[in-house]
Amino acid sequence: MNKAELIDAIATNADLTKVDSKKALDAFIDAVKAALKKGERVALVGFGSFAVSKRSARTGRNPRTGAAIKIAAKKVVKFKPGSELTTK
Repeated sequence: MNKAELIDAIATNADLTKVDSKKALDAFIDAVKAALKKGERVALVGFGSFAVSKRSARTGRNPRTGAAIKIAAKKVVKFKPGSELTTK
């Protein structure tokens, strides 16, 4: 499902126009981005949680040449699915 299909699904399920659904989805994405940039955790009960994690610097290999390369440390966003999303 891409963003346009998600907007269509939101519009259908929530009885909204596609324009309102797009505004709601964009507002949700912006709010999650802002919270993650502040280092906060975003938890949606039953769906899952988004959190920022630190990935330490490490040495990798160039697959073409086999030469060692340094990969810098960085922060990454991780998603942990909630109980309703986990498959059994």
